[in-house]
Amino acid sequence: MRFENVSMSWIDWLIVIIPVAFVYYMGIRSRRYVRSVADFLSAGRVCGRYVINVGDIANALSIIGIVTMLEQNYSSGFALTFWSYMLIPVGVFLGLTGFCTYRFRETKAMSLGQFLEMRYSRKFRIFAATLRTLSEVITNSIMPAIAARFFIFFLDWPRYINICGIQVSTFMLIMFVCLFIAISIICFGGTLSLIITDSLQGMIIYPLMAIFVIFVLVNFSWSEEIVPVMADRAPGESFLDPFDISKLRTFNMFSLLILPLFSSVMHRASWIGAGYSTAAKTPHESKMGGLLGSWRNALNVMMYVLFAAMLITLLNHKNFAEDALVTRQNLARQINEEPMLGLSDDMKARLDAVIAAQQPQIRNTGDPRSYEQKDPDTGEVRIITVSGQSIKSNLDTDFLAPIHQELLKGETGREYASDSEREAEANDTFKQYRTYFRQLSFAIAMREMLPVGMMGLFFLMLVMAMISTDDTRIYSASLTFTQDVIVPLCKKPLTMAQHVMALRITSIAVGVIFFFASIYMAQMSYVALFSTIICALWMGGCGPVMVFGLYSRIGTTAAAWTSLLTGMFLSLVAIVLDRNWADHIYPYLEAKGWVEPIGKVLETLSAPLPYITWEMDPIDCPVNSYEFYFFTMLITLALYLIVSYATCKEPFNLDRMLHRGIYNLDGENKDTEKLTFKNAFRKIIGITPEYTKGDKAIAWGFFIYSFVYQFLLVFLVVLIWNSISRWPIEWWSHYFFIVQLIVPGILAVITTFWFGYGGIRDLIQLFRDLETRKINHLDNGTVDGHVSLADKAEFEAMENDKEQESAKDPEEK
Repeated sequence: MRFENVSMSWIDWLIVIIPVAFVYYMGIRSRRYVRSVADFLSAGRVCGRYVINVGDIANALSIIGIVTMLEQNYSSGFALTFWSYMLIPVGVFLGLTGFCTYRFRETKAMSLGQFLEMRYSRKFRIFAATLRTLSEVITNSIMPAIAARFFIFFLDWPRYINICGIQVSTFMLIMFVCLFIAISIICFGGTLSLIITDSLQGMIIYPLMAIFVIFVLVNFSWSEEIVPVMADRAPGESFLDPFDISKLRTFNMFSLLILPLFSSVMHRASWIGAGYSTAAKTPHESKMGGLLGSWRNALNVMMYVLFAAMLITLLNHKNFAEDALVTRQNLARQINEEPMLGLSDDMKARLDAVIAAQQPQIRNTGDPRSYEQKDPDTGEVRIITVSGQSIKSNLDTDFLAPIHQELLKGETGREYASDSEREAEANDTFKQYRTYFRQLSFAIAMREMLPVGMMGLFFLMLVMAMISTDDTRIYSASLTFTQDVIVPLCKKPLTMAQHVMALRITSIAVGVIFFFASIYMAQMSYVALFSTIICALWMGGCGPVMVFGLYSRIGTTAAAWTSLLTGMFLSLVAIVLDRNWADHIYPYLEAKGWVEPIGKVLETLSAPLPYITWEMDPIDCPVNSYEFYFFTMLITLALYLIVSYATCKEPFNLDRMLHRGIYNLDGENKDTEKLTFKNAFRKIIGITPEYTKGDKAIAWGFFIYSFVYQFLLVFLVVLIWNSISRWPIEWWSHYFFIVQLIVPGILAVITTFWFGYGGIRDLIQLFRDLETRKINHLDNGTVDGHVSLADKAEFEAMENDKEQESAKDPEEK
């Protein structure tokens, strides 16, 4: 074995405790700066671009994010990342123009619902906020569970510990401690305390990410270990050749290209309106913070890809055969103890025996593999042999197959109504077992590999990532519900103390929901698929509502209701199908003899669709979450446009909502420059009169790196070259080494110092601005007559002046 398992030492615990304690102390200190509702909700709107960017580093990295990206990259390798470069022109346009984010900051709304009431109606604000909160809470409620389970597996802690003679669940204890820290930070100062603590965490996490990238490259040979494993794939499922991926199913060109292309535009503003999105000094600072975030993402992507490559290599290369066996066995034994599976002691013992009987799997690249496949027309089972590992036949399926067979035998001594009942129950249990196996293999692998010191640094990174994610997601839901449901329903205006107290109580309530939901809710599929299908309750129909609400004068309240209700209904149908497929729906179809005819219908319907294949399966629903989500978005977009054109009676006053023209109260340097041939290109990439020389340098640097280098050189030139003459696998390995590791590594070194200095400077300036800012107690998110209460008096005065000016005789003028 190359690696030796070690436990957390006192050095590792000090590495974790000291930085976390300092961040928590700074959260406590933030209380002194909260002097108004705007301070609690939007950090006084005095945040600079680097505070926003550095704070978002901590938000961008999360345990659920690591698990999600590892699931995707472990199932698809590097090949699909090549095609993701097709999205770069869209990303460049969205980033440079500040699409949606700039306009939302112009509204000065402190929550999503405040904008919705200004644009549509109060009733729609309340309903939409309730739906978004429900979707957000359900989606994110698995986060504490995934994080706590990850910690238990990584630290090899027992399921129960004895405290004063009482058996306490370790799982519940970890969730309680983490949620307590997150909610405490929220209660200290809301958005202000989140930005301060997240900025500090971001400054710590960013260099830690670079350290672990170096660790992987030092311990795993790119050319001799990583590349040979990545190349050992069946035809159509390549992890290196982007032109040989036609048989990838769950994470394919559709899920990683077509769907993101559409949703990146339609859902640019769907989760806006909480915390960072309302805290910038100006719309311009908000846009620049987003641009800087694009530079930061290079290290994130590199770390995720390398972690996946490391895991694939560890579990599949013959040099690590013994390490892989220990990792899989330890993982499976710990999964057996999971309370959510509900395995009896007899079944656990039987599975432990099956696991202990496994032997090291030594595989040579290119060895043939076989799996069974049922012919959909004749029902005949055929043996398919391929060269290389595949989705249906790989070392993981080899390890899990005996476990699945043991589960299919059922519980000893239990009588089942039928074989179908026993099989359905076994398949349902195995689906959850397989989910844990995918999600937690990385935790066990890191425990087996990391030495003293590195264990502490990794645990510190995880703890900070989890706290920053938990507090941000909890606060987003509580802010939306308080601001957009509770406050609009109050008959009397709330005082500042009452308003802040309502936000704190709601945050605690959301944390309690997270806690109990994580205990009782089983998540049966990939995290990304689960999140997609639950988020679709809100996102299925909110895209047109937000985008056209910010950019169109014809969007109506009727269209908004139609889009949101349709998206919610279609998503509920998808949730019912996905959750009940293995244990109820498929067995029912099988009992009725409908599996084959429905399967043929689905295959016929999916045949003309690119990268979509609907095949009947006893465990997984044939239409996955991404596909449900995509078609729901198309339907709701069409309905919004149709209903808007049918019901629009007069154009909406966008200038008033966006504080433009006569409504520009702050005298901000709005872009009034007309489009000409000379300035066309500059305006297309978003450079306006607001830009300083430094801003222009950042914008042009982003454009050259993203569009010229990544899109034209890294993607388009290589695409044309391979269209003429296909590259061999060796060339692709060199390509990804340079594009995914060398260049992002150079950027990571530069941005570590750049963002570190900028973050410290902006954080100091933030404290100074908070001391001197003017307080407006009407600025609390209340809307009256489609106008924020804080602006209403001034808007009415301006409109009266304009009417009087218009009424004057020409001679008087």
